[in-house]
Amino acid sequence: MSKDLGVPDHNINPDWLDIILQFIEEARQLFYKAFVAEVDGAIVGSASCQIYTIKSLYPNILKQQSRKTGYIWGVYVEPCYRRQGIAKQLTSATVNYLKGIGCTRVRLDASVMGKPVYESLGFSNGNGMQLDLIDISSF
Repeated sequence: MSKDLGVPDHNINPDWLDIILQFIEEARQLFYKAFVAEVDGAIVGSASCQIYTIKSLYPNILKQQSRKTGYIWGVYVEPCYRRQGIAKQLTSATVNYLKGIGCTRVRLDASVMGKPVYESLGFSNGNGMQLDLIDISSF
């Protein structure tokens, strides 16, 4: 997925698999769930979700039941299977799961390609903005 986004091989940690497996193990405590799409027995896409855990950067005055946020990450479909509704189905599955565990909001970070998929499911453009201070492709 990182390579599809243009991240060069030399910027990917050589023990990336161990890092991901450790992250997933920790995420299981946060109601982590993964979904896969299969075509003829081969996995062609996946999506993950969990309860959003980033500590607030401001005082959180809302009651727990009105602020349980889910986070969707790692939505990916193999290039030759894109534009067939697979990402939309995977994302819908994650949203339904998060709703089922009591989340009142769902967040995700969209790629340029994924943005139309998420908008078609009702996700709105937020006010989040980003400023890249370095170009990681040069490292």
